[in-house]
Amino acid sequence: MQFGILGPLVVRSSGGSPIAVGGPRPRALLALLLLDAGRMVSVERLIDGQYGDRPPAGAANAIQAQVSRLRRNLPAQLIEFHGTGYRLAVDREDVDAHRFERLTREGRRLLAGGHSAGAAAVLKDALDLWRGPAFADLADAPFAGAQAQRLEELRLSAVEDLLEAELALPHATPVAALRELVAAHPLRERARGLLMRALHGAGRQAEALTVFDDTRRLLADELGADPSPELAALHLELLRGERHRERVTRVSPPAQLTSFVGREAELARIDELSGARLVTIVGPGGTGKTRLAIEATTRHPSPCLLYTADAS
Repeated sequence: MQFGILGPLVVRSSGGSPIAVGGPRPRALLALLLLDAGRMVSVERLIDGQYGDRPPAGAANAIQAQVSRLRRNLPAQLIEFHGTGYRLAVDREDVDAHRFERLTREGRRLLAGGHSAGAAAVLKDALDLWRGPAFADLADAPFAGAQAQRLEELRLSAVEDLLEAELALPHATPVAALRELVAAHPLRERARGLLMRALHGAGRQAEALTVFDDTRRLLADELGADPSPELAALHLELLRGERHRERVTRVSPPAQLTSFVGREAELARIDELSGARLVTIVGPGGTGKTRLAIEATTRHPSPCLLYTADAS
């Protein structure tokens, strides 16, 4: 069976058919058990989650009655009684929220290790599990607000991780997605920092610096605070990069006194790699590496940096 709480509560059979689980109380009880799938949840915690600080008289009996209603719609052995509480006997991977949390941890680990493409793939799988706000149909349940907020924070962090991973991929400029994220959550400094990096990488340095200025004003107005040290350091880095860019002038390749003959295969290979930031031409001294680099640059100007090195 599969269970979903990242959106309206949904239960599906092994064949994928939806299973009805009753009214709001049984559904809320099932959601509480799903949050701790495979673990025992005390009756006291179930009462708190269902009724908050003002439980009715006979709340424990009410919980027992709700469990009975759930058992009529689910396999009876799925909900176990353990003296002081109940346990939902399912694998945590069968619950979308637990699967989401595992995938986001894996994605973050890959991202930290520099495996951007793998991280992006895993994080996309994690975010695809969301069908809407968590517990969308259980908003009135006392437990739902705090749990929904916790899961939403995890979702936003995963979105930021995904966009950071995509930002590290060749030719990826997730500027539009980052602008949408910043517009929806203007006080998230990490999202604003990623937007600054994306704009800078796209050659839009002035816009990147404007994002920082807007952030500084917003934080001062809304929170009476300054940007975080991380964001301030990024701003300084971009400022230094902009000053360096202003000092750099493009230098044309030196004119050659003789014509260039042959080496078509090597030139074609360099052209294929023109999207890379750095291409190193390696070979024994005196074999024409520098002349090859000059010819490649003359024929196909690109932002690719060609570097030559003698083979040892």
